[in-house]
Amino acid sequence: MSPTSHHNPVLAKVLGGFATLTAGLDYAARGVTGFNFYSSRGQLEHVLPYRELRLKALATARKLLSTGLKRGERVAVVAETSPDFMAVFFGCQYAGLVPCPMPYSMYIGGKNAYVSRIAGMLKTARASAVILPNDLISHITEAARLADTAIVKTFEELAAMPESIEKLKPFDVDDVAYIQYSSGSTSSPKGVLITQKAIVANTRGILRDGLKITNEDRAFSWLPLYHDMGLVGFCLSPMMGQVTVDYLSTTSFARRPALWLKLMSENRSTIAYSPSFGFDLAARRINGEAVTLDLTSWRVAGIGGDMVRADILNDFAEKLSVAGFDAKAFTPSYGMAESTLAITFADLSKPVKIDTVDRLHYKLAQRAVPASEQLKQSPERVRSFVVCGKPITGHEVIIRDDRGADLGEREIGRILFKGPSLMDGYFENAEATQAIMTADGYMDTGDMGYWLDGEIVITGRAKDLILHNGRNIWPQDIEWAAEQIEPLRNGDAAAFAVEGEDGEDDVVVLVHCRIADAAEMENLRRKVAAVVHQTAGVECAVILVAPKSLPFTSSGKLSRAGAKDGYLTGDIAEISPLARLPRSLDETRLAAAQ
Repeated sequence: MSPTSHHNPVLAKVLGGFATLTAGLDYAARGVTGFNFYSSRGQLEHVLPYRELRLKALATARKLLSTGLKRGERVAVVAETSPDFMAVFFGCQYAGLVPCPMPYSMYIGGKNAYVSRIAGMLKTARASAVILPNDLISHITEAARLADTAIVKTFEELAAMPESIEKLKPFDVDDVAYIQYSSGSTSSPKGVLITQKAIVANTRGILRDGLKITNEDRAFSWLPLYHDMGLVGFCLSPMMGQVTVDYLSTTSFARRPALWLKLMSENRSTIAYSPSFGFDLAARRINGEAVTLDLTSWRVAGIGGDMVRADILNDFAEKLSVAGFDAKAFTPSYGMAESTLAITFADLSKPVKIDTVDRLHYKLAQRAVPASEQLKQSPERVRSFVVCGKPITGHEVIIRDDRGADLGEREIGRILFKGPSLMDGYFENAEATQAIMTADGYMDTGDMGYWLDGEIVITGRAKDLILHNGRNIWPQDIEWAAEQIEPLRNGDAAAFAVEGEDGEDDVVVLVHCRIADAAEMENLRRKVAAVVHQTAGVECAVILVAPKSLPFTSSGKLSRAGAKDGYLTGDIAEISPLARLPRSLDETRLAAAQ
């Protein structure tokens, strides 16, 4: 068994521009490139050329229709890194069914949290069917029962189904493509509805503007296919550009991060992406193996999914320089599921650009004032940001203040976006959709940033939303989890993020405490920390505060901004010593990103 080729010797390279995903696969199937799947030991397990994927997808489409599913119905599919997931996802495209990728990982919170998470997604998608691997049958069956999802089949059971004789009617240019669940809210998940036009526009921008794909490119990914960066960046986009992709499961990467680099070395991979923490993990685990690697082919080392950390990139480049890794390959970018995936890319021909600003002006005046050389000698007085490039062709990004006025160079404000890659809204959730859309058609991304010479710089999340290890976490989820613990009740918890010494978000939870016994107070603190970790997948500092000390708005809503300000100024004081914030385990951080 040999992996698929780097390139097609005869088939002309076409970088997107197809009307639909099926049109893209029909074309890619005429060549010899495709997907390759590696085991946790680095062995090639499955080879799936695009021509074989197309045949499997067509057969799977007919099998799905034989279950009685009707055009436009939603089919949830557990996104394990396997040919089975690919066959079902693309089978849905040919059958006119809407695939909804679901997470495979159960690491965070165990069975109960996983079942609850999947049930919420199935319910909000109104999924008619869910397709899954054998090892999750009991969990998914329970989730399907809670969500009233009628059809539950393993990949093997679906493969054994007869093929319907009904004529296939693939999705057309004006149809939907899939529903993507973002890494945000878990208590009330929102499905991002992506159309064929949106995925076509975004993959074209990724292939042509962002990555500037060539005939010699070969991609590598350990990113979960449930996430937009894994699905769009390293499944749909490569297919639309006839690019070969080598896969390692996310779990295998977590256990052996150096295997990522070893396989890239062996396969002469040219493109791979990771959140900053993935580069950090790989650099810390590589040890002496770096000298045995050859990473000279790696031309695009993309960073996305979380705040780009310059110190992590520098450390990775330094440790992997002996393997021929060139730091110029680092490609910061910016995007989100609501924009299908990509919004901006840094220039591939230039090294990473870092803007170091005066921390005082940044925090008080909301301006990114360049730090003087003298000021840079005092690290605590400056803040460095990585520049994330320009918008892809046909897309617009603007920065506005809270009053809706457009801002200029180095003025920090809210980042808004519009263009053909924009989602069609949150599935059957008009209220949530309207909440982030402006009257002139822009989407409020929830991020803050500023312009620097025509390029975007991301400074953090706007207001309440927490960015942690590449995930968007709604504070409501954390508060809801904490308030399930006796004797807490609704309105007794406030969650927010504060900037830690390393520039990352540390999660803080303020909790009303009505008990006086020291042992009981410490027990409450531990219970809250445990349930937050189980539910939201984050470690947090739990601060016990006096009853009625959390601020509320005039309409009776919790003011998280007020709670954060009170905590930072000391106006809201802890009534017991602050528990030390636990250090995240590498595996916990990685699982949290899923």
